[in-house]
Amino acid sequence: MQTKPILTLEDVKKIAAAAEAEALANNWAVVIAIVDDGGHLMWLQRLDGVAPISAHIAPAKATTAALGKRESKIYEDIINNGRFSFLSAPLIEGMLEGGVPVMVDGYCVGAVGVSGVKSAEDAQIAKAGIAALGL
Repeated sequence: MQTKPILTLEDVKKIAAAAEAEALANNWAVVIAIVDDGGHLMWLQRLDGVAPISAHIAPAKATTAALGKRESKIYEDIINNGRFSFLSAPLIEGMLEGGVPVMVDGYCVGAVGVSGVKSAEDAQIAKAGIAALGL
């Protein structure tokens, strides 16, 4: 039987605090969602002034990144490059940049999804959050 690392609530709080700090430093109103490796929501934070739809988009991006074990931007690029049939892939709805997996020793332990500003900025916030773990 193999063992693997898991994302703890303490880890999630570190990610969330760093992601929030990055967003606030740039005056970006966003939603920050953090999921475990199965795409189950562990954290949802909605900053003041963000569009309500972002509370649905951020968790979808996080789930996509966790289940796919890759950034959600990869799926966006696949679709934008003409593989429209990928829109029918099961269980993933957030195929937009801004979902980033949390990788530890080759294992995906969860993901961060951010929504509310430009997609590259969403990803910047997610990566800043993950960086707080010092991986």
